[in-house]
Parts: sequence; C-alpha cells; structure tokens
Amino acid sequence: MPKSDYSLIRKAFPGLLLKWDKTQNTRQMPWKGEKDPYKIWVSEIILQQTRVAQGLDYYNKFIDAFPNVHKLAKASEAKVFKLWEGLGYYSRCRNLIASAKYISRELKGRFPDNYEAIKQLKGVGPYTAAAIASFAYNLPHAVVDGNVFRLLSRVFGINKPVDSTNGKKYFTQLAQELLDKQYPGKYNQAIMDFGAEVCKPAAPLCSSCVLNRHCSAFLNKKVNELPVKEKKIVVKKRCFYYLLLEYKNTIAIRKRIGKDIWHSLYEFLLIETKRLATERNILQQGEKNNWLPKDKYEVISTSPVFTQPLSHQLITGRFLKIRLKKKPSLQKSCLWIDSNELRRYSFPAFINTYLKQDSAV
Repeated sequence: MPKSDYSLIRKAFPGLLLKWDKTQNTRQMPWKGEKDPYKIWVSEIILQQTRVAQGLDYYNKFIDAFPNVHKLAKASEAKVFKLWEGLGYYSRCRNLIASAKYISRELKGRFPDNYEAIKQLKGVGPYTAAAIASFAYNLPHAVVDGNVFRLLSRVFGINKPVDSTNGKKYFTQLAQELLDKQYPGKYNQAIMDFGAEVCKPAAPLCSSCVLNRHCSAFLNKKVNELPVKEKKIVVKKRCFYYLLLEYKNTIAIRKRIGKDIWHSLYEFLLIETKRLATERNILQQGEKNNWLPKDKYEVISTSPVFTQPLSHQLITGRFLKIRLKKKPSLQKSCLWIDSNELRRYSFPAFINTYLKQDSAV
C-alpha cells in the first residue's frame, strides 16, 4: 500500500469503524454495554476458544447461578464444572474458580480495576485483560484477537504471520495506535463485531464493507491470502476404549487427574491404544488390568466408533458395556455409583455424546 494511502486509512479507520458500529452493527449479546467487571470477566473466559452462539446459553446459566463473584467462590467445584460441561477447554473453568476465590477472599470481592492487576488473574492474558479494562473501566487498551488480526492484515495488506512473535508484536502495536482513546470500550467492541460480521474468515462481505475503498486486500484481490500463518497444526490421534462396568445397578467411574485433556472430569475405565483395536484385544487388556474377572462377565453391547476433534487432537473410540457377575477390586480412585446418578457428574463431550445415544444408560 502506498505511503499516502497507508496514512489515510490509519486516520480514517477508527471513525469509519465507529460509524459502522453506530449505524449498521446489529450484533446482539447480553454482555454488550455491560459495566460490571465480574460479568464481563465471566463472558470473556467463556468466549475463549468458544463461538459466541455456543457461549450465550452458558453465560446466562452462569450469571443466573452465580450473580456475583462471592456466589461463584462459594459454589462447589462439582456444581461449577457441571454448568461448564460441554464447553471444553476445562482449564478455563479451573482458572475461573481459582480467580473467583482470590477476588472474593483476598480482594474482598472488589474486582481489579487496572490492566496489569486484571492480567494477574489466572487464565487472563493480554486480550482478556484489555477487554475487561476497556469495557468495564473505559481504559485505553486495544484488544487483539483473531478477528482483529484478520481485519488489520487485510485492510493494511500486512504479510507478517499472525502466529509469529514478531507478527503478534506488530499487530498489537498497530491495534494500540489505531485505538480510539476517548471511547476504547466502544471501539474494541466495534472492531471485534466487524471482524465477526463483515470481515469474516470465509466469504467476507467485501462489496458492502465501509472500508473497501481503503482495503489493500480487497483492492489487490488478496482477501483469501490474508492473514498469513506460518505454523501448521499437528493433530495427535488417540484411540479411547471405555469400559462401562455394571454390577448390580451400579457403574464404575473415576475422575481424570494429571496433565491431560478433560482434567477433573469423570470418565469410565479407559484403555487407550495407538490405533483402533478389536473387542477381543480390549477385553484381554481389561482382564490384564484386573478390571474384568475372567469368565465372570458378559459384554452387553459395543458402540459404533465415536470421534471428537479437539484443537490439536483427534479422539476416536468405542464404548463397551459390560455386566459383571463378580465385583472386581478396583483402584481407590474409582467410584461405584447408581446408574441413575450419572447425570450428577461432569463428563467430557465425547462420553456425553455416547450417553445421549444410549437410552439404556
């Protein structure tokens, strides 16, 4: 982009964006215009790695159940996780609980009121801190998320990879320079809405875009080439076989621990393999683990193959429902619960998908 054009769009950009927000932006969300930092914080944590359409119901349920930080801090972990069930990225939920307790107990319920203090909360990075600081306190900190990366890279014709250290630094600096310092909260909401509604990843609305006369990507027919990313996601494939052990109307479950996916959620007894295995091989492994007393069980059903894509993993597997004639001695971490109590526990979406399809459970 010629230097004069670059200077022109930098000058016009904030005004055009805010004008669009005032006259054309129809995107509605319950937290827009919210000034309560607690509610803004909850919405931002939920929306990390989650689409707005999916996060709406979760936000409403959370605010209904925990209208303030003290209520959230006092709630049982099990109740909070149950409300979070299905959202994924459960570290967000653990961070939410930890930060709620910190704010409630250490700060006496007073939410941090400056960018650096907000960024110290668990699970809060530069983007989330900027969003809370600008929305709640109208502080001049620019948000930089995927929508902002995409919009700025297209409008200004920037080829720097958005997932590189230098690229992130460059875009963050540019976003801060473009920020309307008088109305940072309104501007930040506008730029995110614009990226989500107009400058979309696929099929952007270029023909009706208020920035198209200045947009480098549109004028040079490079909309589909920007933004640039240098890293390719390597997807790890994992095969999970769950054994639903039933003994006299009870089912064995256990809580996932350790540094792995679905930490703190519950599951059935798991056998993980490197590739799809036969039922016979899984049962043999179950006997080897002393989960299945030899000749004292029968397989009631074997599910079809289920899959769940995660950000960097692909989970594939099946569920074997097994009726035991003798109760095995399982690890202390295992619980035998009444089958009717399953809904009280938080399970990952992979298991819930199976449970919803298995009417017998």
